[in-house]
Amino acid sequence: MRTLLIIIALLGSYFVTPSAQAAKQGIAVDYLLGSDDIQGIRLAYRPYATQLTQIKWLGNLDIYWEVSMNFWEVGEQNRHETNYAVAISPVISKQFATIANKYPLRWEFGIGVSLVEDTRFAGKDIGSHYQFEDRLGLVTDFGENMNHSVALRYMHYSNGGLNDHNPGVDFLNVSYAVYF
Repeated sequence: MRTLLIIIALLGSYFVTPSAQAAKQGIAVDYLLGSDDIQGIRLAYRPYATQLTQIKWLGNLDIYWEVSMNFWEVGEQNRHETNYAVAISPVISKQFATIANKYPLRWEFGIGVSLVEDTRFAGKDIGSHYQFEDRLGLVTDFGENMNHSVALRYMHYSNGGLNDHNPGVDFLNVSYAVYF
């Protein structure tokens, strides 16, 4: 993880140019549907976005940082568990198509770190309060100035083998974001 951040910083210092979302902040709200009947809400703040250019074999890549608060719940109304997590992730995306010749369609990928409140949740011992937050998704922008986006993601939380217990938690995620 640290190596990835150093590479991004070094590349960014040489290849950074403004992107469509540059100098804009964003907020997002996500609905999470997870393994073991876990459901949740994720609130995120995106304080910074930029673009890496002149990357051989990849072209231009958009990068943003995201800080999030996750609220997870499992179980029936009167017998349920809740858990909370905070996370920070660098996210890389690249446009690969256009919908209706107007709306950019991008893939996105990110690996961040998170701090989970309870290590026992949904009948699992997740092993550690410290988890990695991995994501892979599809995103499209829309609106008059392309200041809105929707995303469909797969997200995975695990401690990456830092502990003997590492069952992980998986989510399908639908997200709406607005930039201002």
